Amino acid sequence: MSAVPMPAAKAALHSQRTAMHARRKRVNTIALTLSLAAMVFGLVWLIWILFETIWLGIGGMSLALFTEMTPPPQAETGGLANAIFGSLVMVLLATALGTPIGILAGIYLAEYGQKTWLGSTTRFINDILLSAPSIVIGLFIYAVVVAQVKSFSGLAGVLALALIVIPVVIRTTENMLSLIPNALREAAYALGTPKWRVILTVTLKAARAGVVTGILLALARIAGETAPLLFTALSNQFWTSDLTQPMASLPVTIFKFAMSPYENWQKLAWAGVFLITFGVLVLNILARVLFRNKQ
Repeated sequence: MSAVPMPAAKAALHSQRTAMHARRKRVNTIALTLSLAAMVFGLVWLIWILFETIWLGIGGMSLALFTEMTPPPQAETGGLANAIFGSLVMVLLATALGTPIGILAGIYLAEYGQKTWLGSTTRFINDILLSAPSIVIGLFIYAVVVAQVKSFSGLAGVLALALIVIPVVIRTTENMLSLIPNALREAAYALGTPKWRVILTVTLKAARAGVVTGILLALARIAGETAPLLFTALSNQFWTSDLTQPMASLPVTIFKFAMSPYENWQKLAWAGVFLITFGVLVLNILARVLFRNKQ
């Protein structure tokens, strides 16, 4: 059997490499085209939603929107002052309640519970809470709190929103702390620093931008939640700061007004949508800027 001449072998190898390169180039072109198409598809809907929100919502913006209560049907004046106040109170209290719990749990998972059964169980439960529909959380608080005291309340709404905040903050805190190099911890330990002080002054300080990003993202998520508040805080047509009573909120008011046949209610609903969209957009931009600075 005669051996294949060297020039022929090199030519065959070159032809094989050329074919493989052409195939990879075609696959890369197809993948890139599909990715760009998906991006354009998403951007078209996003721009359309933002355009409709601005076009229909800007017409309802006025001083009365922030100073007057929700009006009755067919009223000539009215605003969303009570709903705006109720949303701010419940969202801020829920964030203040859920953030410390989430940060402490995230610290435990990242620094103490990497290989413990308690850490694994906590991560599993946290994953379930992250993927659980918000309406399920609302029904849970309804059964545990509202049904027991036989009254809707702003406090129940705060608890429902806090249960949404906690898993988001836990996951973000754990991930950010896990990204901190162990060399920083070891350097602090070499100086005789106790572990609790290393966590507070080294790891948590180094990951503060990512942790704040997680808090802002959790706040942005609960700002537009409607289902949990329908089963907990319900709504209130009047101004109230009593957390033991039903309390108005922007998402529930938008839901009620947008489903109505009254033109003044629909106009206020679009104004509320504009407020929530603008607020969430600002929070997301702020979170992205903080994360980019950290990188």
